[in-house]
Amino acid sequence: MVDFNSKKLIIAIDGPAGAGKSTVAARVARKLGYVNLDSGAMYRALALKAIEGDAAFEDEDALVKMAHGSRIRLEPTVSGNRVLLDGRDVSGRIRERDVTEAASKVSVHPAVRAWMVARQREMGLGGGVVMEGRDIGTKVFPDADLKIFLDADPVIREQRRLDQQRIKGAPAESMAAELRERDLRDRTRAASPLVAAEDAMLLDSTHLSEDAVVEQIERLAREKLAAKG
Repeated sequence: MVDFNSKKLIIAIDGPAGAGKSTVAARVARKLGYVNLDSGAMYRALALKAIEGDAAFEDEDALVKMAHGSRIRLEPTVSGNRVLLDGRDVSGRIRERDVTEAASKVSVHPAVRAWMVARQREMGLGGGVVMEGRDIGTKVFPDADLKIFLDADPVIREQRRLDQQRIKGAPAESMAAELRERDLRDRTRAASPLVAAEDAMLLDSTHLSEDAVVEQIERLAREKLAAKG
């Protein structure tokens, strides 16, 4: 049997909103006995602080200053990460709709992303982590042992996001428009745009169950470990 803890792989999972990255990464981490580093939660935490501090999402200097004065921690639990912002548990609040939209706007700034990347690298030092986001395999951990680019049909991603957030009464057309807008921002931003790393394994989850996706990534991890001897 492969001992994942003795090898300490770094696994990067990238992809667009609604592809299922967060859930899959958390499950893969639990199966392998690794830590799940949720980069999106970190951006969401900073976005929440910007909302509460009435900071303009377009003001890069103010956001960077705010970031340097922030303490963002991820504490793994059986049910997922506990997210602490300056010592306060914001795990539930950062998943609300206003923070989701704010995080996408905050993350476009190069200086903000540079600060985040430095924190994420510190947290992933030594391996034994599964990290998901939009630039993990290209920017944060370009030398990750295993890179996955998880994607799905936009209609399927929209439905998953609706189900995940349990939004009541929100028009599907509105959600679709917001998802397209977010996709456009993520793929066209100047700083670390959303793109699959050249050596990433492309995985389309449109017609795959969550279990099937997790099993495929676990199999790929075992293959990587076997190749490393």
